[in-house]
Amino acid sequence: MFTGIVTAVGTVRAIAPLGGGKDMRLTIATPWPDTASIALGASIACSGCCLTAVELHEDSFAVDASAETLSCTILGSWVPGTRVNLERSLKIGDELGGHIVSGHVDGVGEAVSATVENGSTRWRFQVPRALSRFIAEKGSVAVNGVSLTVNELEGDMFGVNVIPHTAEVTGFGAMKPGDKVNIEIDMLARYVARLAETK
Repeated sequence: MFTGIVTAVGTVRAIAPLGGGKDMRLTIATPWPDTASIALGASIACSGCCLTAVELHEDSFAVDASAETLSCTILGSWVPGTRVNLERSLKIGDELGGHIVSGHVDGVGEAVSATVENGSTRWRFQVPRALSRFIAEKGSVAVNGVSLTVNELEGDMFGVNVIPHTAEVTGFGAMKPGDKVNIEIDMLARYVARLAETK
């Protein structure tokens, strides 16, 4: 489990095909000073996708992404040099600064526009219609693993405001309209919808 509060921005250092080229191993360089002390098998959110650390080095770690993960996230488009939002898993007693995030990406959205609004930037994203029904104004959504509040909603588009600090410490600082993003809907919305379907 995570909170959607990104603690570092890493960089894809290397990509190696696995399983006949359908899966891949990603080596991600990180500015964390204690990367080598992360437990083997630990969960790390990589731009919102919960992945398992399978190799640990002084300044990087490696994770394996299955064909299933590659098919429903943006990880398949990553190349060496891609910037990655990173968050280590939540510990009991940690501050919940964002919202409960599972790291299970629900789908891929697209950044449509970025408009300066006073001291922040209003980002608008388009999501698959099947996901838009789970997004609510003033509700929470994770975009590339960043916990954000939905400030507007129209059809399959939603808008969030990103303050300069968030842009500086996440991949939002380099994002541009047209970029694909990992979307995780609010966990509560997912379960409420499931309960309604079974009635």
